[in-house]
Amino acid sequence: MLAGEGNSARQVERAVDTRPKRAEEGRAVNAARVIAFPLSSHEAKGVPSANRGYRAFKRSVDILSASILLIALAPLMLIVAALTKATSPGPVIFRQSRLTLGGKVFTMFKFRTMAMDAEDGSGAVWAASKDPRVTTLGRILRKTRLDELPQLFNVLRGEMSLIGPRPERPEFAVHLSEELPGFNRRLEVRGGITGLAQVSSGYAACLDSYRRKVDLDLHYVDNLSAMMDLKIAVKTVLVILTGSGAR
Repeated sequence: MLAGEGNSARQVERAVDTRPKRAEEGRAVNAARVIAFPLSSHEAKGVPSANRGYRAFKRSVDILSASILLIALAPLMLIVAALTKATSPGPVIFRQSRLTLGGKVFTMFKFRTMAMDAEDGSGAVWAASKDPRVTTLGRILRKTRLDELPQLFNVLRGEMSLIGPRPERPEFAVHLSEELPGFNRRLEVRGGITGLAQVSSGYAACLDSYRRKVDLDLHYVDNLSAMMDLKIAVKTVLVILTGSGAR
């Protein structure tokens, strides 16, 4: 590793500051008590041995890949952080409670793309096309998916995978689990930075579009394999290059 690259990676880590704030930890605990997602019958019966083997391999790939990407992309992440700070008031990193494997609540990191206090008046809402709360730089970051890069730290912490169902917000999950059968089965694997639903149908903006997303997520959970992950990774690169599905 070059000395400059190592220094850049450490600077990015300090900027992100992956240690959750005490208030956020409190909210996560409260959310976990309210949601209390039950394990599905699949989870309760245990994962097939072949699948368990791939999951262990997948975790190793996640750690290695996330480490390499953080080092390689550290200069770019520093530039994004500086631009975010310079173009709009507020923190560089946006923190939000999400759900992952087993219904665990964790703090997910993103480069901030919205104006400060964007949900103060509306509360939690789904992403919308041409969302007025998104900053000018935020639109570029979302289109290129650069806003998701800090989630590489979530991958290293074991809270996320590079590929998997998109982690959902607890506020939405309570309603969605009641409306969409099988929704909780998404929690049988770690949430991902990218996934089959993201590269196939883009963002979900309503219950009907989310139903399609859940179907794709369950297909991923039931057919988890190296080949599927490889196909999703290739499609993700194409989505980044074309900007399709961005909000």
